[in-house]
Amino acid sequence: MLKLNAIDYIAQILVIIGAINWGLVGFADFDLVGALFGGMSSMVSRFIFALVGLAGLYVISFLFRRNSETSWRADSLSN
Repeated sequence: MLKLNAIDYIAQILVIIGAINWGLVGFADFDLVGALFGGMSSMVSRFIFALVGLAGLYVISFLFRRNSETSWRADSLSN
């Protein structure tokens, strides 16, 4: 099982927030982050959007960590 640290959990939460926001935009034409923080062009909203984007890129690393950890286990079991 993949062990997660605090940064991993924060990144996952930010990705979930982004997914919920995009779902609201797609289904209801409503930008929750923009509504809460002063519109899409406000600095706070743009900062949150940037954090969500960086978190999404970071979460991609989970795929590689999971694969490398699995192959390490298979190697250790065969010896």
